[in-house]
Amino acid sequence: MSCCGEQGLLSIAFHPQYASNGLFFADYTNRAGNTVIARYRVSGNPDVADAASGVVLMTIAQPFSNHNGGQLQFGPDGDLYIGMGDGGSANDPMCNAQRDDVLLGKLLRIDVNVSAPPYYTVPSDNPFRPGGVPNEVWSKGLRNPWRFSFDRTTGDLWIGDVGQGAREEVDFAPRSSGGGSGRNYGWKLMEGTICGEGGASGCPTSPAPPACGSSSYTAPAYEYDHGAGDCSITGGYVYRGSAMPSFVGQYFYGDYCTGKIWAAGRLLTARAANLSTFGQDASGELYLATTGGALFRIAEAGAPPPPTATPTATPTPPPVTPTPAPDRPAASPVLRRPSPRALAPR
Repeated sequence: MSCCGEQGLLSIAFHPQYASNGLFFADYTNRAGNTVIARYRVSGNPDVADAASGVVLMTIAQPFSNHNGGQLQFGPDGDLYIGMGDGGSANDPMCNAQRDDVLLGKLLRIDVNVSAPPYYTVPSDNPFRPGGVPNEVWSKGLRNPWRFSFDRTTGDLWIGDVGQGAREEVDFAPRSSGGGSGRNYGWKLMEGTICGEGGASGCPTSPAPPACGSSSYTAPAYEYDHGAGDCSITGGYVYRGSAMPSFVGQYFYGDYCTGKIWAAGRLLTARAANLSTFGQDASGELYLATTGGALFRIAEAGAPPPPTATPTATPTPPPVTPTPAPDRPAASPVLRRPSPRALAPR
């Protein structure tokens, strides 16, 4: 495994039936700097993987060391989704995010319930199967999706896509409209809602990608610029816990450089410098971590720790299309260091 910068172990996702099959999946960069998607099984020790069980599902060549994406998430359909960056450098010099012959700059979707090599199949309803685009592609036009997630109640897809030098964006794909199947989010012709500074350089001419501003591109649900020192989005989760009732159904995300945190487009007052990732627990409560090694639970000021919830069947409400809110401070949660008990495996 390679390390440092934007390389290394980037994500782990546990199989939906992990309790019975012990399988989990890892996204990492190998010593050549290429992306590897691998499967492992837990050993007899529940805290240790069986190294001998490892099998490689995919190896994706990376032309540069940055923009590896790296998020793995199981979707509401039980398939594994893989976030791939555009291959790196700056302004996607090879136009990978718009090319139809590479997996870079895409969101991939595969079925991993396969016991024989290559240990996955392509779902029959993937949008580019058959066609000129690799069958694993679910959607395209992404620069560097740094954390995407599915709303645990509605199944809607949310993507935090890191911008070049002008805009950071949140992309939204409701499950009721296909969950992002076949969508093109616009990079590198678009950076958020503005034209990308690299234009169409390096892009194929037959077929050529749509021009900047084309209705073929899916516009972001939220975006923000770099005018106040912000530089790199970290995507999060829709809050579905019980400790912060006023935030239920709101998507949390933040910025790495300033540590700002937003909920449904509203700027909160809490800050977490070098914010690198969000997480959620079995009860829907949210956490965040920084590259400095800090781990916090997001909670309302003065509120006690949430009780341990007992999962129950809940009807799924109809999805709501988000409307960007003004970029203003809102009544804000606080960041608390979890107690050791809160961090114990469940």
